Amino acid sequence: MNTERNDVQATTKQVLLDAALMHVPFDGWTEVTFHAACKDAGVDEVLARAIFPRGAVDLALAYHARGDVLMLQRLKTEDLTGLRFRDKIAAAIRFRLEAVDDKEAVRRGTTLLTLPQYAGDGIKAIWGTVDAIWNALGDGSDDINWYTKRASLSAVYSATVLYWLGDDSLEHQASWEFLDRRIDNVMQFEKLKAQVQANPLLKPFLTGPNWLADQIKPPKAAEDLPGSLTPRR
Repeated sequence: MNTERNDVQATTKQVLLDAALMHVPFDGWTEVTFHAACKDAGVDEVLARAIFPRGAVDLALAYHARGDVLMLQRLKTEDLTGLRFRDKIAAAIRFRLEAVDDKEAVRRGTTLLTLPQYAGDGIKAIWGTVDAIWNALGDGSDDINWYTKRASLSAVYSATVLYWLGDDSLEHQASWEFLDRRIDNVMQFEKLKAQVQANPLLKPFLTGPNWLADQIKPPKAAEDLPGSLTPRR
């Protein structure tokens, strides 16, 4: 019974989201769009509110989550064998952006989720995306690197999205070049950090940070992830 109810809810969620996307380019992720989606989809607003309690904001977050799912599906079907790890990361981010069927929906969502009252939701959404990328690529870090990898990739992903939103180059080639440069910057920093670790004269300067890293462990369960979209039990 519960499984059937969950299936109905999931289907209704996608129907409402598809209906909303027809209005987002004109009205943004707003209550106007939410009401129009309910009407177009033939879904009672009481039911719609049960699925999306905050209305348009939750619709925008659902759209972001849909993109993550599509990215993961593509990562499972694409053959990345032989690619350098940094190129696999670049491919994942590119797949994530290519999963978008309406750039204006992302633009409107970015505007909404940078408002002070929703900034936390925006951060959680981005963290969820980069965490999904690292997990899909087999990240097995269990120390401070668990956090720094995701923090670094969050910065790369966010910057690339903003660049991509304004990119009108053929097949977004300028965006992929921008992405490669951002990843190169991160890799250069990691290389420098490794050199410091290997240098006996400089290594003492990392004693404090390394001790702190030993005290920090990544979350053990998905619902404990910073910015997880999975509610805590």
